[in-house]
Amino acid sequence: MPVSKTNNQTQDIHIDAFLPVEMAKRAEQIGVQKAALPASKMFVLAVLAGAFIALGAIFATVVTTQTAQTLSFGVTRLLGGVAFCLGLVLVVVAGAELFTGNNLVVMALASGKLTVTRLLWSWTIVYAGNFTGAVLTALIMLFTRQYNQAHGGIGLNVLSIAANKCSYSFLQAFSLGILCNALVCLAVWLCYSARSTTDKILAILFPITAFVAAGFEHSVANMYFVPAGLFVKSFAEEHFWEIVDKTSTEFVGLNWENFLVANLLPVTLGNIVGGSLMVGLVYWFVYLRGQDEG
Repeated sequence: MPVSKTNNQTQDIHIDAFLPVEMAKRAEQIGVQKAALPASKMFVLAVLAGAFIALGAIFATVVTTQTAQTLSFGVTRLLGGVAFCLGLVLVVVAGAELFTGNNLVVMALASGKLTVTRLLWSWTIVYAGNFTGAVLTALIMLFTRQYNQAHGGIGLNVLSIAANKCSYSFLQAFSLGILCNALVCLAVWLCYSARSTTDKILAILFPITAFVAAGFEHSVANMYFVPAGLFVKSFAEEHFWEIVDKTSTEFVGLNWENFLVANLLPVTLGNIVGGSLMVGLVYWFVYLRGQDEG
């Protein structure tokens, strides 16, 4: 659709989504740009991403809190998934560096436009920033005392979510991490087809809702969910335990060791496999491999 300009030149306006081969080229180019960011800027953007994902987690926690069984399990999980989409929408549209989505940077590595050292360096900075942003958000939420709302229902939900995540075996957490980041990176991949903010939000909606509803494990989300539960367990006042008719000793498996070793480690490894290998390298092989060979 040509549009006339005052200098008699024309500019083409495109509304069709980018095709997959164009998406792959965009992913590769963006991967190079992400890895080239200065460490300070990369870290700050990663802190924002950790906070953004935490905000989505907070929204999902509130939505899935029930003081009485009024909705079915599936509907509750569906609503929680839709609410959690807030996190990735903020990351993609507002701009931030998220470790799980940045697994697609391997496409630039596979094309020889990044070194392994640079990739691992950028992942480390982003991972640390995500952890910082998510845990700080969990700490702020403790100070809000939101856990007392709904007659302690929100706090009990926070504890239950965190305790459940610390109860997985290594293989279970690893497998749930694979499936999670396959969907997250597919959501980011779909965003490379987008030409508008609306396109990006719609591209994010279904993959992210699916992973949350299915109960898959996202390392950065867990950097909020589990510390939030740990903070409530350690610092909630006696009044909270009275209204929920529980004690902190009932959540014995919810501790920092189980969080870091039994959950975060296998989930992170699974996220790397699901995002880098099952999405990034597959699409690199299909659309970018050998592209410079003529």
